[in-house]
Amino acid sequence: MKHRRSRREFLSTAAVLAAAAALPGSLRAQATRDLLRGTEKDMLAAIAKFTGSKPVSKGRVRLVVPPLVDNGNTVAISVDVESPMTEADHVRAIHIFSERNPEPVIMGFKLGPRAGKASVGTRVRLADTQTLVAVAEMSDGSYWSGSAPTVVTIASCLEDL
Repeated sequence: MKHRRSRREFLSTAAVLAAAAALPGSLRAQATRDLLRGTEKDMLAAIAKFTGSKPVSKGRVRLVVPPLVDNGNTVAISVDVESPMTEADHVRAIHIFSERNPEPVIMGFKLGPRAGKASVGTRVRLADTQTLVAVAEMSDGSYWSGSAPTVVTIASCLEDL
């Protein structure tokens, strides 16, 4: 699910990075971080790819993220989906998307009726303050979503630049 850049995007990115190299250290680091961060457009494109551009309804998905994170290196998140998890009605997959990380798809989980409960939890790295979105694919082909904002005081993913 890597985003492939066109030749034009590559050349414009290279030109901006070359210009940023002439800036003082702190300004150069900030300019590079801003250039490499994802956008809401990238996240929406990744969601459309996951769903096959089918409509996504809000609800049934509860995404839990701390509202304030001191360090983006390890952020605990969990996703719960309302589903009976029976053979006829279950969650097939849950994907978590980021609007500001360099890669919009943070994680994906495949589930089935034998999972018993549509609930997952993990730790992720977050590049910046943003809203995360979780999308669940149901066995009937429908898609449901939930979102949660979080403020990251010390960014991850790009902090070494």
